[in-house]
Amino acid sequence: MTARRGRAGPSSAKKGPLSQIPTWDAATAGVVLARLGPRPPLSFFTPAEEAAAGPLLDLLLARRHDDPPVPVLPVIDARLAAREFEGWRFADMPEDDEAWRRSLAALDEETRVRHDGRTFGQVTHGDRHRLLRHIQDLGSHDWYGMPAGHVWTLWSRYACTAYYAHPYAWEEIGFGGPAYPRGYLRLGRGTREPWESPPAEDPATETDR
Repeated sequence: MTARRGRAGPSSAKKGPLSQIPTWDAATAGVVLARLGPRPPLSFFTPAEEAAAGPLLDLLLARRHDDPPVPVLPVIDARLAAREFEGWRFADMPEDDEAWRRSLAALDEETRVRHDGRTFGQVTHGDRHRLLRHIQDLGSHDWYGMPAGHVWTLWSRYACTAYYAHPYAWEEIGFGGPAYPRGYLRLGRGTREPWESPPAEDPATETDR
């Protein structure tokens, strides 16, 4: 829903965080490189839920067709299938897996009411954006049996965790990748290590698309 900083991706691997692979130990490199490999088929989301979750996540992250191929939906799917939650939840919300199912069903139902029976994945980008803006603006008010603001937090928390855990997204936020076992030399604010690249430049101006 909001513009992100300049994009990075596979084309920047020679000068970005992935250029540091030779400095990592085997365990660190294995963890990072595993995130670049193919993902297994979805096992938690149903096809109908997948059809709603895909465009939802794209809007939450302001993703474009030319963005790096970060597998946000498969990562969230794997977490929910394994019940790898965060160890906490709002008292007025169900467990995360149930909350995702209920919220995606509600998203489709709200869209059907507003758009002649069509689901969230079937309406235009603009229609989706307006619906999500409506949900966001509800704040603490009820939305299909759950506080809208807490649903929004659930969606955005999982989306950002999945996206920014991926190496292709690190350069976008100026993260140079793991520094193990080498460690960090410059600990002051606003300083970069000799091996760190500057963050990707901001786009000129981006508004809601």
